[in-house]
Amino acid sequence: MQAFGPESTAVDVLAGARLDGKRILITGASTVLEVETIRALAGHGAQVIGADQDLDKARAALAGAGCAIDLVPLDLGSLASVRSCADIVSAGGEPLDLLICNSGLVACPESRSVDGLERQFAFNHLGHFLLVNRLAPLLRPGSRVVILSSPAHRFADVDFDDPNFEHGAYDPWVAYGRASTAKILFAVEFDRRHQRRGIRAAAANPGAVRTEHSRHVTSENAPPNWPTEWKTVPRGAATTVWAGLIADPDEVGGRYCEDCRVAAITDDRDARTGVQRFAVDPQRARALWVRSEALVGERY
Repeated sequence: MQAFGPESTAVDVLAGARLDGKRILITGASTVLEVETIRALAGHGAQVIGADQDLDKARAALAGAGCAIDLVPLDLGSLASVRSCADIVSAGGEPLDLLICNSGLVACPESRSVDGLERQFAFNHLGHFLLVNRLAPLLRPGSRVVILSSPAHRFADVDFDDPNFEHGAYDPWVAYGRASTAKILFAVEFDRRHQRRGIRAAAANPGAVRTEHSRHVTSENAPPNWPTEWKTVPRGAATTVWAGLIADPDEVGGRYCEDCRVAAITDDRDARTGVQRFAVDPQRARALWVRSEALVGERY
């Protein structure tokens, strides 16, 4: 299999691949990274469904990229909206081959979701947790789930006792770190639960890419070990499609991927690459699953 790396683009990764007959859902369809991912997938024959909160904005962004795909409404910060989106996608009973949990918030000011949950944890993790589990019956053997996360996971482990910052001062980077760690742990546990069905899950770090979601990140407020180099959008989309379609499923299942490879596990909080050991700990992954079920009010 061809080796790819940090300079690879999504088009490089998919070179020669045909995705005809593949049905893929991606959360988000209006930012540059989401649109680039969709463009690469649709350009190789996949049927892509984009789930986005602002469908008019998504249509305009996709039209500018020459993409015409199906769109469904989704506000990841609303559990009711997530359930409605899952119902729409599931209505026809058509199977899915890949779920890409792309959309997310980055280090935003403190706020609550409509369900009263800390917004970054609700939007980045719980919304995807609910959506993926509700769509899981549509996944068939050979399908995959790719959950985008971030090197910000090194800033904070999940706090099971205080997920909403009710007992501690809010810090946007700590909140983003907790949500990023949760997304990795979700991939670990979803993979464990579903690999016997031939369905795999992986977490993917696209790298530091300038999108609308990173509008709160500045050189003044970024932590000292935040990536200093920004990736181009085509390179940012590469690891997602590599983990979802090209890499060996046994290689990436339950793992954290970056630069089109499986990341090394590290205990160094100052490391700029790799995945922190606590973010792939299977016991913490199982504990988060149970806590997430309680927060969304559903069991799987």
